[in-house]
Amino acid sequence: MGILGIIVLSIGVAMDAFAVSICKGITIKNKVNKNAGIVGLWFGLFQGLMPLLGFFFMGIIDRYIQGIKEYIIFGLLAYVGVSMIVEAKKQEEFNDGVGFKEMLVLAIATSLDALSVGMTLELLEINIFIAVTVIAVITFLFSFFGVKIGNKFGNKYKTKAEIIGGIILIIIGLKILLEYLI
Repeated sequence: MGILGIIVLSIGVAMDAFAVSICKGITIKNKVNKNAGIVGLWFGLFQGLMPLLGFFFMGIIDRYIQGIKEYIIFGLLAYVGVSMIVEAKKQEEFNDGVGFKEMLVLAIATSLDALSVGMTLELLEINIFIAVTVIAVITFLFSFFGVKIGNKFGNKYKTKAEIIGGIILIIIGLKILLEYLI
């Protein structure tokens, strides 16, 4: 997977954070740019950290899964993608707080899928530091602008963003599996 693949993967992973950022933006009335930066930093940091943790965890067990790792990659990405699509249909309540406790919970919740993605990055033998940097930067940008979009346009795009992110992850998983099988 080259840099373009990493960018596409990063966009897919960032969609959860983007959707939550839109919801945060709906409720934020004051200091929109400052709060958008705070949300972007939290989500970007955690979206970069979780794949790094997944990458190193998978490095420990890689030798035990030779011959089936493409199926595992597909399974993990498909699971995360389907989960994102299912979660897109649920209605969630958000408030305008960007304090430590709330942002920590949201950052962890939106980045857990990135832990699985990090495991797949190790299996694909990708430079993890480039990948997590791209993931973190793209997530920051999506989250920052998600708050601004939510503040301006409301709840209109939340569901669509999560569904698109889920579909992107499933397609990437299928591509990897098909390349292995063909």
